[in-house]
Amino acid sequence: MDNDESMKALFIIVNVGFTDDVLKLARDLGVRGATILPARGESSHHESILGVTIDVEKDLVFCIVEDDVAGNVMAAIKEQAGINTPAHGVCFTLPVDKTVGIVKAPGGTPPGGTPPDETAPDKI
Repeated sequence: MDNDESMKALFIIVNVGFTDDVLKLARDLGVRGATILPARGESSHHESILGVTIDVEKDLVFCIVEDDVAGNVMAAIKEQAGINTPAHGVCFTLPVDKTVGIVKAPGGTPPGGTPPDETAPDKI
């Protein structure tokens, strides 16, 4: 395990249909990969049609990034896909203490870690 005190877990939540735009924005700012999970929004404001409550479909975009990249992405999301836009995007970060298998830059060294071993088996 590598100590990665300069890394952040970045969570971005957007309305379905805006995920690709948010991913492009994030990639342009240095995010190299993400995991996307379908989600459902819940709030104190409910809409119903013919007595059926409609929940807003969301996507949760999760990625591990350097601290400065997280700040840049969050600022861009606020500006271009924030809560007052149709994407209704919100984001937050959590600190990352340790990682396994995440490299800071292609072929680079994770913070506080050692370079990846190119001869290591890729399967257990």
